[in-house]
Amino acid sequence: MLGVMIFALGVLGLGECVKNCITAESVRQETERARLALDNRMAEVEAGEIKSDKDRSDDLGDSFPGMTLKQSRHPVTAKNEKGDLITGLYQINLEVDWTSENEPQSRMISFYVLRSR
Repeated sequence: MLGVMIFALGVLGLGECVKNCITAESVRQETERARLALDNRMAEVEAGEIKSDKDRSDDLGDSFPGMTLKQSRHPVTAKNEKGDLITGLYQINLEVDWTSENEPQSRMISFYVLRSR
């Protein structure tokens, strides 16, 4: 009887470990999808495919279900090595939001672009 009880506790503990591993893998996959969405948008902005002249918020639809991407642009005041003001330098902020297990999640990336216009 004691052996059966010890075995049952071991199986219950093992089941909890498996559940935790499955949850961790699910979170890792969602985070990887969010990073991929950020990388894709960053490449589109850098290539000039997506206009960065105004703030925007997009539902990523079928490609990244449940995820919303927010994009904002802020001018950067910087000078070159000669002390001249660099015009057309902007900081782009991208943020992906989604819900995982009823908890809001988000990932963000910031980068700079130089636009001559």
